[in-house]
Amino acid sequence: TERVKTMTIDGNGMEYAVGEYSVELKKIADEFKLETIYVPEGWEKILIKSPDVSRPGLALGGFFDCFDHKRIQLVGNAESEYLGFATHEEREEKLDALFAKEIPALIVTTSLPVFDEMLRAAEKYSVPLFRTAQKSSEFQAALIASLNIYLAPRITRHGVLVEVYGEGILMLGESGVGKSETAIELVKRGHRFIADDAVEIKKVSAKTLVGSSPEIIRHFIELRGIGIVDVRRLFGMGAVKETEKIDMVIKLEQWDKNKVYDRLGLEQETTNILGIEVPTTTIPVRPGRNLAIILEIAAMNNRQKKMGYNTAEEFNKRMNRLLSGGGTEENNE
Repeated sequence: TERVKTMTIDGNGMEYAVGEYSVELKKIADEFKLETIYVPEGWEKILIKSPDVSRPGLALGGFFDCFDHKRIQLVGNAESEYLGFATHEEREEKLDALFAKEIPALIVTTSLPVFDEMLRAAEKYSVPLFRTAQKSSEFQAALIASLNIYLAPRITRHGVLVEVYGEGILMLGESGVGKSETAIELVKRGHRFIADDAVEIKKVSAKTLVGSSPEIIRHFIELRGIGIVDVRRLFGMGAVKETEKIDMVIKLEQWDKNKVYDRLGLEQETTNILGIEVPTTTIPVRPGRNLAIILEIAAMNNRQKKMGYNTAEEFNKRMNRLLSGGGTEENNE
């Protein structure tokens, strides 16, 4: 059910495999507690591949140009009223034409009555027919939001994902640089752990990335010399999370004395993940540096930037005023 393609996801031009995903219709029916009007045999295996949902007003009127038959179809008050004004023969013809397009499912909203012609067409073409008490607009919004998560573009990155002061931090770096040890230290300091070694990243909106752990290694972390550790059992439920939004990327690398590192923070580095630019900080690692504290400061500084205050820019302004003879703000006051 997946077709694999490649997509460039970072500034280094590296390519990673990405799939087109699907979700079982039964999972959607169970999630929204849909009332079953009719389902054909084997309907549990029907896969939904489109994150969009349609109201088939034009289709019921006979206009099928640009009609996407892969979308779940919703029938609300407008469509029901339109069908109610049609004669029996017209209604049967319109519904037969709609169901003949092999739509994955049709859902009647607002607990509206189901026309006999609709049920017969569903049975004729083996299309699942459901009903919900929710209003069309609110149900459509909730369904699209859920489908966007299930069908979101995704990749898997080697790294560690933690939540620090409400900020989701994705730690990247070579094996053995200290990512897992830093994560454990952060957990001991009251922060939360999401994923180690493999981080599954989903693009759930045009601006949001959400990371999680593969189920088989969820809540586990590997510490060289000790082995696999169950973070949830050792530190409790409050020390772990299932998913977390990725707010920034921390790249850990061995200290290179020949490399010039940014000491002011004026340069804003980013990492492109699935088309979204994520703020990135490179932290050199060497004995004596407390990486857990550095990541805490990085998280707080990132939150401060999102709130509109950039310490590096403010320091640069003070220096420019001083060099221009204006003095500092404190002296001016």
